[in-house]
Amino acid sequence: MQLIFLGTSSGAPTRQRNVSGVALSLPRRRDWVLVDCGEGTQHRLLRTPLSVLRLRAICITHVHGDHCYGLPGLLASAQLNGRREALTLIAPAPIWDYLQAVFTSTALHLDYPLEFIDVTRLPAGFELDDFEVSAWPLSHRVPSFAYRFVERGVPRRLRVDCLERDAIPRGPLWGALQRGEAVPLAGGGLARSEDYTQPAWRARRLVIGGDNDSPECLRKACRDIDLLVHEATYDAETLIRIGSAPMHSSAAQVAGFAQSLALPHLILTHFSPRYQQGGARGLPLARLEQEARAGYSGDLWLAADYDRFELAPDGSLQRNSVLE
Repeated sequence: MQLIFLGTSSGAPTRQRNVSGVALSLPRRRDWVLVDCGEGTQHRLLRTPLSVLRLRAICITHVHGDHCYGLPGLLASAQLNGRREALTLIAPAPIWDYLQAVFTSTALHLDYPLEFIDVTRLPAGFELDDFEVSAWPLSHRVPSFAYRFVERGVPRRLRVDCLERDAIPRGPLWGALQRGEAVPLAGGGLARSEDYTQPAWRARRLVIGGDNDSPECLRKACRDIDLLVHEATYDAETLIRIGSAPMHSSAAQVAGFAQSLALPHLILTHFSPRYQQGGARGLPLARLEQEARAGYSGDLWLAADYDRFELAPDGSLQRNSVLE
């Protein structure tokens, strides 16, 4: 699985960070999914290999502008680039009202179908091309959700010992079984693919959360995942000083939650603009990292714009940049 962070700031952009957006895809696949679409997301896309014509779905976590104000522009750009294929939009119901108001007031017309799904009515185990996606409610000032993605279509690997044991001859029959087909046996009956193949690797699983002041909301969603992407808007001391009204998480909260589940990988994002790399004009971003590392012993990352993370079939996570 590949994630490209298009924006990692909360509320407002900074010189280094745009507001929320993260792209999800599988290696060697051009199709992709976008989670959140803050203002300026389409500008960030111009410096990546991602094409709006290959975008298959957009998942919006909640209605706050830093997570959705980029939607009209992105949809319009897809129209101008000649998109004709349907695009799925999963979001809270007010997002659809917002888009209809923009369409009407700006005379924006789309020649491709925009298929809207109210996130509260998302069917369990909804199949979205390369992923199975489900939504999980969070705790925020407005209804907010996390999305859990499970890889679909993991290739099958032949169980050679079973094939040889049952004297199934090499050749086309093996190929058919690997493709998931049942094949007739010489002595009668059928050989089923599930009896002679197994997944080449365990389906990769991750959760990408929206704004949330209670990571515990995600305990069930995170039970068997490889990676959690969660906001860490403040450090604990700053959150105490600000108070609970913004309804965001601290790095300490998220780290403690990830530790309690022994999650292998944790990526923090959605940092308040008050945190700057080096801290020359604000609080040092290192404060969030130090706080998280104190409470979490797993593989920890603080996302930056244009970071590309690769979650490999063996469960390892690597980071580089799309700008390299």
